[in-house]
Amino acid sequence: MVTIRADEISNIIRERIEQYNREIKIVNTGTVLQVGDGIARIHGLDEVMAGELVEFEEGTIGIALNLESNNVGVVLMGDGLMIQEGSSVKATGRIAQIPVSEAYLGRVINALAKPIDGRGEISASESRLIESPAPGIISRRSVYEPLQTGLIAIDSMIPIGRGQRELIIGDRQTGKTAVATDTILNQQGQNVVCVYIAISNVGCVYIAIGQKASSVAQVVTTFQERGAMEYTIVVVEQRILSLH
Repeated sequence: MVTIRADEISNIIRERIEQYNREIKIVNTGTVLQVGDGIARIHGLDEVMAGELVEFEEGTIGIALNLESNNVGVVLMGDGLMIQEGSSVKATGRIAQIPVSEAYLGRVINALAKPIDGRGEISASESRLIESPAPGIISRRSVYEPLQTGLIAIDSMIPIGRGQRELIIGDRQTGKTAVATDTILNQQGQNVVCVYIAISNVGCVYIAIGQKASSVAQVVTTFQERGAMEYTIVVVEQRILSLH
């Protein structure tokens, strides 16, 4: 019969106590009160910060924007079809930010800088806040170099400087997309980085409200055939279907 010594038992208990490591993790959580039209109302999240990323129970990411006394308004960065009233939400503790890297050139990403072109993940070692403060007027570099759109009528009448914002506005089917894409194609070999954003229209940074996935895919195909994707990043609003 094996005898159990008291000192052995005490030594084992002492070792277990010394190896015990208790970690306390406090998670700021809330409950969905209402969801619809890309907006969710959350009860709780008492310690959430303005612009902080929050994660819903089914994986959708949102940004806390409207901080009211009894609820928090969250903008959904996805379709949110699986979010239901009463589901849980947790704060991530991170202000909305996206990774930045030259590896994004030639890729199609969503609003959170996640690739949706089926070509794998994008490696980036740095990140930048979405709501970053703009540099002061003195520290900014002046606009001194022209940017040619390749359209004679525009280049001869409208002075556009590299680095400035130029609004393209007009009714539907009047050629806004054609002007923007032609401008991007004309920047080949000009040491210009172009961003095509599928949400609204801003100069060499193109944004298109309500663009269908097929329309965006057609533009991407044009860029690829003409070699423009080497210096272009295409940003597609997340509710648009994946392009691969």
